[in-house]
Amino acid sequence: MINENPIRPFYVMEIMARAQALEAQGRSVCHLEIGEPGDRPAQSVLDAVHTSLERPMGYTAAKGLPALRERLSHYYAQQHGVEVNAERIVVTMGSSSGFILTFLAAFAPGQRVAVTRPGYPAYLNILTSLNIGTVEIPVSPANGWKLTAADIEAAYKRSPFEGLLVASPANPTGAVLDRDELGAIIVCCDRLGVRFISDEIYHGLNYVGGDISALEFSQGHVIVNSFSKYYCMTGWRIGWLVLPEDLIRRAEMMAQSLFISASSIAQHAALAALDERDEYDLKRDRYAQNRLVLANGLKELGFGLADPSDGAFYAYADASAFTNDTMEFCVRMLDETGVAATPGLDFDRTDGHKYVRFSYAGTLESIETALNRMRPFLRR
Repeated sequence: MINENPIRPFYVMEIMARAQALEAQGRSVCHLEIGEPGDRPAQSVLDAVHTSLERPMGYTAAKGLPALRERLSHYYAQQHGVEVNAERIVVTMGSSSGFILTFLAAFAPGQRVAVTRPGYPAYLNILTSLNIGTVEIPVSPANGWKLTAADIEAAYKRSPFEGLLVASPANPTGAVLDRDELGAIIVCCDRLGVRFISDEIYHGLNYVGGDISALEFSQGHVIVNSFSKYYCMTGWRIGWLVLPEDLIRRAEMMAQSLFISASSIAQHAALAALDERDEYDLKRDRYAQNRLVLANGLKELGFGLADPSDGAFYAYADASAFTNDTMEFCVRMLDETGVAATPGLDFDRTDGHKYVRFSYAGTLESIETALNRMRPFLRR
């Protein structure tokens, strides 16, 4: 269905702000609300920052440092076995500015972009801000929260759209599309004449196999990625796009005026991060341990759909055994127990009142403490 809703708050940010206010009062808070790694970046990333400070830190080209774009080109050859010309890569201020550039470059006001429901809330808010229409395609836990080509066909028949944005691994569900599933979606989009946008910001955080990029199927789609999640660089605000030929120049011109360039310091840090995948894989292995502890704990407490997610670092749990209003539930749980989690309404404006998203990106100690604090709260 077409989403007619206005811009809404990004509730996870409001929960985080409330949690930080409690901490300022001396309260202890377990942060399971925000999708933010608890680990710091690799030491070489920090060293690169110190080195870069010895040079003037001016603007870079709007598309980013040539060395970083070339290194990202090499990344696609290494990780996915595909050749990507560095001229097609645009370095962005996190994935957020990447989405803005993509939507502005690829779609005219009044056109529509389809997204999954549940899904990352900023998609709808950014599209609405840009006067681009949205179509939400519901996905179901019965199918592992995965979008299918049949879902797309049915939604397009009801209400045609010009673009489709899909994340794998997905936020908030952690769903991961395998090669055949992603390939079928891309074939469907190509047949319908729908521009496909692949959100790959959780690549590297996959617990069931290797990551599959849309670039492995063709070069005609948009790739959005970021250093925030796998590389533990949320606050550095650095990401990138891989664009098809017809969007490169338009996106570059928009970037010149909207953002000038991404932070030069963050770009030098990102260049160093790309060479530290062995260290970041060890961090992923710690998330994998957190994932099992959280899943087992949520099940024991009585949450539904708490099986370990396939990717990202979230559990999207059914809280209907405790509440029919997870917004009120999450606020009360934070205030009474110091456990911060995100209400499902952030990700699904229709059915999200039944769900809570818990992040396991933090420390194991924080997760275990949160589970212990929730136990008496849920029994009351």
